[in-house]
Amino acid sequence: MVPELKRLIEQMGKDRGLDKTVIIEALEVAMLTAARKKLGPHVDIEAHYNEELGEIEVFQFKTVVEKVVDPDMQVSLEVAHRDLDEEAEPGDSLGMKIETSTFGRIAVQTAKQIIVQKVKDAERDNVYDEYKDRKGELVNGFVQRFEAGSIIVNLGRAEGVIPVSEQIHREVYKRGDRIRSYICEVKKISKGPQIILSRTHPNFLKSLFEVEVPEIAEGLIEVISVSREPGKRAKIAVRTKDKDIDPVGACVGMRGARVQSVVQELRGEKIDIIPYAEDPAQYVCSALSPAKVSRVLVDEADHAMEVIVPDDQLSLAIGKNGQNVRLAVKLTGWKIDVKSESVDAKKESPGYKTLMKIPGMEETTAELLFDKGFKSMAMIASADPELLSSISGIEGATTALWIEEAGRIIDEETAVSKEA
Repeated sequence: MVPELKRLIEQMGKDRGLDKTVIIEALEVAMLTAARKKLGPHVDIEAHYNEELGEIEVFQFKTVVEKVVDPDMQVSLEVAHRDLDEEAEPGDSLGMKIETSTFGRIAVQTAKQIIVQKVKDAERDNVYDEYKDRKGELVNGFVQRFEAGSIIVNLGRAEGVIPVSEQIHREVYKRGDRIRSYICEVKKISKGPQIILSRTHPNFLKSLFEVEVPEIAEGLIEVISVSREPGKRAKIAVRTKDKDIDPVGACVGMRGARVQSVVQELRGEKIDIIPYAEDPAQYVCSALSPAKVSRVLVDEADHAMEVIVPDDQLSLAIGKNGQNVRLAVKLTGWKIDVKSESVDAKKESPGYKTLMKIPGMEETTAELLFDKGFKSMAMIASADPELLSSISGIEGATTALWIEEAGRIIDEETAVSKEA
């Protein structure tokens, strides 16, 4: 028959996914601690697992001497010859087996605590080793419980946590619900490994498309960039080097099946799939989809673009609370200033350009004054400071300075025209 301890070691190894050597080591340490509690901290003892007998054997080692001074560390030559080894000589170290049944209740209880702790530590190390290289993967689990707003997810042999900051706020889960998430970090802390999960990370969206679109998983289509406002809307830019593949069409799928699977996983988050373009202006125009763009002015030095759209497309280009243009900025990495054709035409008018000559005059203020009828330098020069202040919201001292500067500019231009 298989000895009881041996059977228990093998069973525990299977149940907890641990190598039996880890369990044996924990048992040896526990028995050693129990022995020291009984015999004292200074004795020379060792503990070893005897696989044949299926037990942990504890040995106390003593040095053979002619005359015993320290009974805990020494044994007389006479006793050694009689009870241990007939050929023993002074200076030899002899091991004497100790009956573990004599350790007492407190020592045994201490041993149990050590075994439990050692096994827990080994399990934690196993979990960390398993997940430390899985950062960036999708995982499936079940909602186990809630702690201070965080969702604790059962991943099988491990637990993951979705902090409040990594949750989509309008999503509601209850205990036992299936949940899919993205491993964004694996930490090793005193309590054990902490697997940080996310449903808001941009790469969560990217990973979902990798699952749904085989061409992405195979490397035929490349995801260049992702921008998200989790739970509301997202944009994803894709490209391919294969001319026979339509990257946007492949991601959308037949009758939108592929993108709809992702949308359902994200519980209704709207997704715009954008074709990536090497030309920055073309890329930005696509990123502002579904709005149509009239023209683009590129400022390479500032890495910025002024995008002109038809008046009826302005609200679409900007989006609700600026969402569309904000996502386009994140997606492309370019600063984007969206303007309507009528505003752009206004800026091209001589009167507007005249106002912009006044030092300290900003575009938005010039626009406002222009709309209120101040369409020339002379009208500013003859205006009342309080009236300009009430229209622009700028303090009176500044508006008085505008009037003074407008008068000075008019005088300079008049003098130049006379000289000409």
